[in-house]
Amino acid sequence: MAVLQSRVDVGGEAFRANAEAYGRMRAEIAAARDMAVTGGGDRAREVHASRGKMMPRERISALLDMGTPFLEIGQLGGHGLYDDDIPSGGIITGVGVVSGRACVVVANDATVKGGTYYPITIRKHIRAQQVARENGLPCIYLVDSGGAFLPLQEDIFPDEHHFGRIFRNIAEMSAMALPQIAVVMGSCTAGGAYIPAMCDETIIVKDNGTIFLGGPQLVKAATGVEVDAQTLGGADVHTRDSAVADHYAVDERHALSLVREIVAREPGAAPVGPPLLPEDPLYDPAELPGIISANPREPIPAREILARLLDGSRLTEYRERWGNTIICGTGAIGGFPVGVLINDGVLFAESAQKAANFIEICCQRDIPLLFLHNISGFMVGQEYEAGGIARHGAKMVSAVSCARVPKYSLLIGGSYGAGNFAMCGRAFGPRLMGMWPNARTAVMGGEQAATVLSLVRESQLAKQGKPFSSEEVEAFKQPIRNTYERSSHPLNAAANMWVDAVVDPEDTRAWLALALALAAGSPKDDTRFGVFRM
Repeated sequence: MAVLQSRVDVGGEAFRANAEAYGRMRAEIAAARDMAVTGGGDRAREVHASRGKMMPRERISALLDMGTPFLEIGQLGGHGLYDDDIPSGGIITGVGVVSGRACVVVANDATVKGGTYYPITIRKHIRAQQVARENGLPCIYLVDSGGAFLPLQEDIFPDEHHFGRIFRNIAEMSAMALPQIAVVMGSCTAGGAYIPAMCDETIIVKDNGTIFLGGPQLVKAATGVEVDAQTLGGADVHTRDSAVADHYAVDERHALSLVREIVAREPGAAPVGPPLLPEDPLYDPAELPGIISANPREPIPAREILARLLDGSRLTEYRERWGNTIICGTGAIGGFPVGVLINDGVLFAESAQKAANFIEICCQRDIPLLFLHNISGFMVGQEYEAGGIARHGAKMVSAVSCARVPKYSLLIGGSYGAGNFAMCGRAFGPRLMGMWPNARTAVMGGEQAATVLSLVRESQLAKQGKPFSSEEVEAFKQPIRNTYERSSHPLNAAANMWVDAVVDPEDTRAWLALALALAAGSPKDDTRFGVFRM
């Protein structure tokens, strides 16, 4: 196993300029995070607290074992997506340790639009359930929601991955012996009432918790009868009369203590420790922002990145001297073995074949895979098309698709087009996917898209006998560049849940170590590859 050597001048002018430019990108992400964790506006928070309710993040903190981390998923979901601010998509999701066992926690934020479900809220909820299923984790639902956001019902209700999928997931995971536990801390209305009704065990909080298929307004409209929320579906009704809920809690802290007791008596192992002795890298991860050039056109030095991510800065490289625009090798992060693939240039046929072979080896040896994206795509041109670049690239895409070891993706630079697919983009099932503040992802780079579309436009005008001056070309290109920059930005990717988190380079090792720890205790699945086009 070779030790990676750094050649970066960490005191040099270029390093300092890069770090300063990266600081500005960090600040933009930090401002968005501050908005996400604040939740609803001051008035909404005041009303929430006046009812004796804890804030949703306080609930999670009180639920988790003291001093343990919370691996948040989709913190920036919903950022800037709607006319109204929907901080964190109106729901907080992630993985934490409860009574010694890793659990997925889903907590509605009633300070954000009454906890109603926007399309992104559903996307986050379902994504959290997917993480639970893949890693074999219980789910805890801290319910405080007004149900679906009715003005957007066609984007919420009827489709395969809309509201109904939440309930299907609860039923299927219960059948897999993954405990499903609900705590009703506020409103739980209409279809949302099926979350506590379908869970294995449900707790409801006195005075604030309510469960009903039709609320007081609907009952009056349908029957003419006036009834208050607690009489209709409060804690007394559902623990004494209906048995929709199993446990009566006098307040929220009592409810959370009951959850901890339930989880403590459930069968299941504690989080698995690393099989190897964890080691710090030889080089400080805090140096990473100074290594990444402020000019996105300049390459990111792949081995310098690995030297600051891998335990002991050690990598056993696979086929080091062949197909060297992708680096493949095994190492460890936080004591957990991992097979790493990191781009070091455009993908050629040799690179794709090497990566496919390496993925096969990791699957045979049950080694998780980490894909570090910095890729513009596959090589193009007559020579490469004739050489079968599409066929060779398909081998890599097929290997990534079929690999059943835990897969993780982190965008450290560009991630474009088919290169994104080959490097285990969102569509290829990474268990967690993150993105650095400098990274970008799109079908192609903004400049390339602007050039392609301007050439198409020029051809159209030429057929009409019309000129296309250099000034007109630039005026045509600039809006396209702007659109691609906005859509490929990490904030937009995180807002749409195309990635699970925007991760700071300095925090990356801890983020990956938590992810690998979850995988270490998860169910194993044998890999079966399809036909490779030889």
